[in-house]
Amino acid sequence: MEWLNRMNAAIDYIEDHMTDECDYKQVARIACCPNYHFQRMFTFMAEIPLSEYIRRRRLTLAAFELQQSSKSVIEIAQKYGYESHSAFTRAFNKLHGTTPIAVRKNGARLKAYPKMSFQLSIIGGAEMDYRIEKLDEFSAVGIKHRVDTQKAFSSVPGIWLELSQNGMAAKLLDLANRNSSKSFDGVLGILSDGGWGRNDEFLYYTAVSHEADPPGDMEKVDFPESQWAVFEASSIADLPKVWKRLYTDWIPTSGYSLADLPAIECYYPPGHQPQNELWIPIVSKRNMV
Repeated sequence: MEWLNRMNAAIDYIEDHMTDECDYKQVARIACCPNYHFQRMFTFMAEIPLSEYIRRRRLTLAAFELQQSSKSVIEIAQKYGYESHSAFTRAFNKLHGTTPIAVRKNGARLKAYPKMSFQLSIIGGAEMDYRIEKLDEFSAVGIKHRVDTQKAFSSVPGIWLELSQNGMAAKLLDLANRNSSKSFDGVLGILSDGGWGRNDEFLYYTAVSHEADPPGDMEKVDFPESQWAVFEASSIADLPKVWKRLYTDWIPTSGYSLADLPAIECYYPPGHQPQNELWIPIVSKRNMV
């Protein structure tokens, strides 16, 4: 119930800030979740990106106000974050299939997206294998990419394909082979906001475990001593399902919260079992009190 209360409190904050700029980091803080994790978690659970949910709610409220008030279209447009009549009209028409002016005519057909709420539901007892690992501080070296949160699962495979074609994948593997104190045997996809602060993108490092200084075309990511929940994925294509079950099934009932550290997708070499793992930094809720 504590997790449900936090998530619904985050939704309440969003609703209270529909007519001004929503502070995404504050939303995440209310949910007791790192910012970029919250954005991904919301998308998996709600099946809609957070930014799109806010857009739909604002345009729903704008339609109600157009019907029930005598305010001008531009007044209502600016109230809900649109700087011009034309921008508001385009967004309104895209969602509702009609113009703001037409709303004030009888019989206008509109779409209403109600306020979201999170509730406990019983959806089955499918098992979810995991283990808890504690790691000493370690480092990884790799190439930084900016990834659109909404397109992550379609764009990340393209990043790896490009690396294999331009020779950078071989360079990463060479670094891994020369590392005597590596924490992981495979290549890594490291997901981080990097303190960057963007709400629609996150940083993705194609990397390997490596303690030495990076080459000039790579960057180093340092991890402190930390605790991890590790989930196996039978294939790369199975990783999105593991991410979703992490957010929807495991975190709400586990007694752990997500730590404010990058997450790691680990892709192991042929013959290794398992072939793929998801490493999620966690902290016990008892340690957060």
